[in-house]
Amino acid sequence: MNLGSKRFEFRAASAALLLALHLAAAPALAQYGTAPKPGRVAGTPEAMKAVEIEQRLDAQLPLDAAFRDESGREVRLQEYFAAGKPVVLAFVYYECPMLCNQVLNGLVGSLSALSFTPGKEFQVIAVSFDPKEGPELAARKKETYLRRLGRGDGPGRGWHFLTGDKASIDALTGAAGFRYAWDEQTKQFAHGSAIMVATPGGRLSHYFYGIDYSPKDLRLALVESSAGQIGSPVDRLLLYCYHYDPTTGKYGPVIMNVLRAAGVATVLGVVGLLLTLRRRRRDPERLEEEIGAGRAA
Repeated sequence: MNLGSKRFEFRAASAALLLALHLAAAPALAQYGTAPKPGRVAGTPEAMKAVEIEQRLDAQLPLDAAFRDESGREVRLQEYFAAGKPVVLAFVYYECPMLCNQVLNGLVGSLSALSFTPGKEFQVIAVSFDPKEGPELAARKKETYLRRLGRGDGPGRGWHFLTGDKASIDALTGAAGFRYAWDEQTKQFAHGSAIMVATPGGRLSHYFYGIDYSPKDLRLALVESSAGQIGSPVDRLLLYCYHYDPTTGKYGPVIMNVLRAAGVATVLGVVGLLLTLRRRRRDPERLEEEIGAGRAA
C-alpha cells in the first residue's frame, strides 16, 4: 500500500469518527450555538431544527424598530447609534435558566478586561427575544450586570437592556440572522449563543460565537467597526497585522503584513542605532574643540 492510499484511509476514518461524534453530540451542542445546522441531524427535536445563527455581515439593522428600555421608556434602535459609536448586540431572554446568563457572563467578563467604557467609546444593547418579558425584568438584569462590571455610574449610560413586541423582535433578530424557537416540551426557548458588533451606521460587522469572548478580539472589532474613531495607534497597527476571520469568529495574524511591519521596525531600529553611534562619535570631537577654545581664551 502506497503513502497516498494510507493518507486517504486515514482521512476517511477521521471523517467517519467526526461524523459519529457530531451525530452523538449535536442535540447538546445546539443549545450552545456550536452545532451548525442542527435541523439536518436525524432525531433532532423539532424546536432545534429552526435554531441557527446565520452571519449577515454588512446587513443593515432596522434602526426604526421600537423597544422599551429598562425604565419602561419607548425607544427607537437608532437612538443608540446616534452618537456615532459602534454597538455590541446580544440576544437573550431574561428568564432563561442557563445559556443566556452564560452569554451575559461572558460579555461582562470581556467588558471588564477592556479599557474602553460602555457609553464612552461604544454602546452595548441586550435585547430580549421573549415578547412576554417587560422592563421590570430588564431593570433587574441591568442592575445585576452593572454591579458585576463596576466602574461607577458611567457604564449605566452605555449598557441598555431592551424588551419589545414580537414585530420589533422579529425585525431585529431576522436582520441579524438570529433564529430561535419555543420548545413546548421544556417550556424554554431553544437558541444559539453569540454577540455581534455593528458599525455606527447600524451595519453588522462581526460575530463572536459561544459564551467566552476574547477581550482582544472584541477591542479590535470595536476599533475596526468605528473606522478608527476610537482606539490608539497601537490598535490600528494590530489591525494591520491581524484580520477578522468570519469562519472562526476570531482575529488571526496576516503573515505578510506582520512581516512587513517587522521589516519596517527593523529598518527604523537600524537607522536609530546608526544615528546614535554617529552622535556619540561626534561628541568627543566637539568636547576637544570646546577645550581648545577655552585654552585660547
